[in-house]
Amino acid sequence: MARKEKAQDSETPGRMKQIALTYKMTKRADRWIGLIISAVGLGTFAVILAFGFWIGHPIYVGILGFLVALLATAIVFGRRAERAAFGQMEGQPGAAAAVLENMRRGIAFTPAVAVNRNQDVVHRAVGKCGVVLVGEGNPNRLKALMAAERRRMNRAVSEVPVHDVIVGRGEGQVELKKLRSTILKFPRVLAGPRVTEVNDRLRAMGDLMSNMPLPKGPMPKGMRLPKGGNMPRRGR
Repeated sequence: MARKEKAQDSETPGRMKQIALTYKMTKRADRWIGLIISAVGLGTFAVILAFGFWIGHPIYVGILGFLVALLATAIVFGRRAERAAFGQMEGQPGAAAAVLENMRRGIAFTPAVAVNRNQDVVHRAVGKCGVVLVGEGNPNRLKALMAAERRRMNRAVSEVPVHDVIVGRGEGQVELKKLRSTILKFPRVLAGPRVTEVNDRLRAMGDLMSNMPLPKGPMPKGMRLPKGGNMPRRGR
């Protein structure tokens, strides 16, 4: 019991420090965040407390109002902090990978399954919707890169639906902040065990390619990439 209490005491400063850092990060992108969450908290508490006076139980209802105000403040702060984080990440290399990596359980994520010389990247997510290829980079080059990856995967999972998503603000693209919700909206066609099976088959296929002999050191001059721009990965 004593160890558990000490562990909880040590976790509390860490959580408070994390909240403070999140607030500072959010304030850089959203300068009104302090006023907004204060207004939400005080406004919620005032409305519920007024209702308590009206029914003749201000103390009990006031306690409830305080808790509800804290909850409302936390929800608003969380959403605005998430929006600020997406705003700072958007356009940065690897932003989509960061979103995919933090998705809820049930999604198997593999970063950079295809990369070309221009640093356009395709990530792979396997879930109940099937396989989702997420591209970061130039849309025109990504289409060819993703098509090549589709053909490669077709050897192992031809019966599984594959969805293409290109992250960006252009026509036919998906904004970074909507990437998670877009993937979750795809129709669910695979059961949990089937998701694991499909991901294992795709990973096995990738491991076979990664074991191909590659020259050490920098890429020799004049060496051409395979069609579609896929770069074979080095073995671990």
